[in-house]
Amino acid sequence: MAQQQSAPSTIDRGTAIVLAAGADDASRALLERPLGDSTVAGLAVATVRQMFAPERIIVVVAAGDTTLPALLGDDLTYVEQTEPLGTGHAAGVARDAVPADTDVVLVAYADTPLLRPDSLRGLVNRHQLKQADFSLLTAVVDQPLPYGRIERDETGRIRAIVEVEDLDAGDAAIHEINVGAYVAAPSVLFAQIDALAEAGEHRLTEIAQRFLDADDVIVSYQIYDTDEVQGINTEAELALAADIVLERLFVPTKNTDTSIHFGTGGWRAVIGEGFTLGNLRRLCQAIANEATRKGIDHQGVVIGGDRRFLSRESAEAAAEVFAGNNISVLLLPDDVPTPLVTFAAPYTGSAYGIIITSSHNPPEWNGVKVFRADGSLPLDDETDRFQDEANALRVDEVITLDLHLARKAGMVVDRALTEPYIDAIEKIIDVDAVRGSDLRVIVDPMYGTSQLTLGTILNDMRVRAEFIHGAHNPLFGGHAPAPDLQRLTSLIGMITNGKGAYDLGMATDGDSDRIGIVDETGEYISTNDLLLLLFWYLHEVRGEKGGVVRNIATTHLLDRLARHFGEESREVKVGFKHVTAGMEEIGAVLGGESSGGLTVRGWILGKDGIFACALVVEMLAVTGKRISELRAMIYEITGRLYTLEAGVPATPEMRVAVPRRLAADPLTAVGPYAVVGIDHTDGTKILLENDNWALLRFSGTEPVLRMFVEADSPEKASELLDWLKGFVTA
Repeated sequence: MAQQQSAPSTIDRGTAIVLAAGADDASRALLERPLGDSTVAGLAVATVRQMFAPERIIVVVAAGDTTLPALLGDDLTYVEQTEPLGTGHAAGVARDAVPADTDVVLVAYADTPLLRPDSLRGLVNRHQLKQADFSLLTAVVDQPLPYGRIERDETGRIRAIVEVEDLDAGDAAIHEINVGAYVAAPSVLFAQIDALAEAGEHRLTEIAQRFLDADDVIVSYQIYDTDEVQGINTEAELALAADIVLERLFVPTKNTDTSIHFGTGGWRAVIGEGFTLGNLRRLCQAIANEATRKGIDHQGVVIGGDRRFLSRESAEAAAEVFAGNNISVLLLPDDVPTPLVTFAAPYTGSAYGIIITSSHNPPEWNGVKVFRADGSLPLDDETDRFQDEANALRVDEVITLDLHLARKAGMVVDRALTEPYIDAIEKIIDVDAVRGSDLRVIVDPMYGTSQLTLGTILNDMRVRAEFIHGAHNPLFGGHAPAPDLQRLTSLIGMITNGKGAYDLGMATDGDSDRIGIVDETGEYISTNDLLLLLFWYLHEVRGEKGGVVRNIATTHLLDRLARHFGEESREVKVGFKHVTAGMEEIGAVLGGESSGGLTVRGWILGKDGIFACALVVEMLAVTGKRISELRAMIYEITGRLYTLEAGVPATPEMRVAVPRRLAADPLTAVGPYAVVGIDHTDGTKILLENDNWALLRFSGTEPVLRMFVEADSPEKASELLDWLKGFVTA
């Protein structure tokens, strides 16, 4: 689910005047030209909209111009400049439209669309803090640009603004330029415009010079991203601006929105920004309110936390909120895996299971996963209610009971559930079948939470297991604890260097709900292949009949294997809650996703990396085969498809631009390959012949645009992925 963007804060009692009349027909035509996902003038006005309410934005257009107002929207105020006398005159014609309560006016140009909101906000803020009479935006650039130069005296005070046509040899060496955005009180600004008009001068830069000559307080705000100063007065400049807009799409933007937003795997945010104890308490109050309204508050909640920074403190803070709302809490001690909390909710009969975790995200993140009474993840309508109510709550509306009082009153009970969780797994996994197999494995918990539980299960199986990266390290060794190929080099290296000494390598992510596998040769086994092996094993060896459910980004080889078995396969949206729902609908024996999550019928309604590891060990012991042998056997049934994936940082602009381009340009072919169907259920999935496909989808847990492909050959997969990258950057 795409994150919602909060409304920008506006400048109180401020008004913006955007000059869009142009000097001639050619310059006006450039304002209407496409740029990025908008137009030149549209991008400039969009920046101003980030600071000013629409009713306080005045756009000055040429006489009779109806095109720009149609492009920019009817919620703005438009005034016409009947004669193109100059920029000062253009600003002056807006005076009657300026609201009477305005105390500061920003004048900006529609042909400088690359200015960032923070630059204009910084200019206005500096003007107000310095109590200036007049303020202007400047930048220091290396290349010659057609902008006036800023002359300063030895104290750094602005002495003059020299226009390009007036530059002499000394002035040409000045690199600080006047970008062309100004701030002043309306009465002062319009008085200077009138005074200059009487002298026959209508340029805004001359108005700035009048302030300088009057020894008024003049303030400048300097911008440091020189791309912002790219004006658009020619086709060449428009082309340069288009390149800059494209580059910006692939630069991660810092999300300073500190409100709570649920994605496909719970709420996650950077610690100290979105993830704070204050936000956590508000979310827990919203969940407590929901439990009370539903009449399930008497069931209590179970709460745990992983090994991340602030997880233990957060779990205790959450317990205080629920106790304060007369909802009893079973607080799990130490750090626990997410699957244990998934299991604990139905095991204890709790209304909700809550774990403090950010799963496989980098170490600076933390978050919350919520499970319902049956261990399933809440669907979107329920998490929307949680987040909306939490974001609307004030701090003083959160009810808490200090932890020591809650414990004393019995409202918070500390209880470990490790043994019941392990016992439940060992009722499904054939522990006895593994004993005597003499398997030797290496496990990388990636500094996460699986070592105690998985280590106990492997010990009960009499498997010789070595653990690496098992210490409690909230920094996870400086990497995101995701069990993918790039982050399992230590595990792969140990198996390769062991030269056959190890039968298997296994890894779990930071909260232990995802799995990574390395075979006996040191080859990383994709989850797509692992799902194939386990589906075959469950169906053919354990005799558990039923179909398979996969998400939209997971291999179609599962569908081929299901057809071979005469079973149903089901494709669902990304998010494990959709996988488990689909499993229930068709009675599937296995459900999984290519990112490392899986579960089986009869186990918890959530992904479990610990259970998955135990099942893989059982499969090797019972079949007596290595992973490489099993893969070769399965490929004889299904044939081969090759998958690739990539991701690029996703900005809010991309979330609008990419789907719009896909909708505007219906695809009939991807390169030389005919398109047989397009699915917009979750992202855009392009279906090709012979189970080949390509997928563009924005992540629901990270600011990333993900690209997936599956094809008949590695070369074709690379070709499809390159096409997706080209489409995104076109």
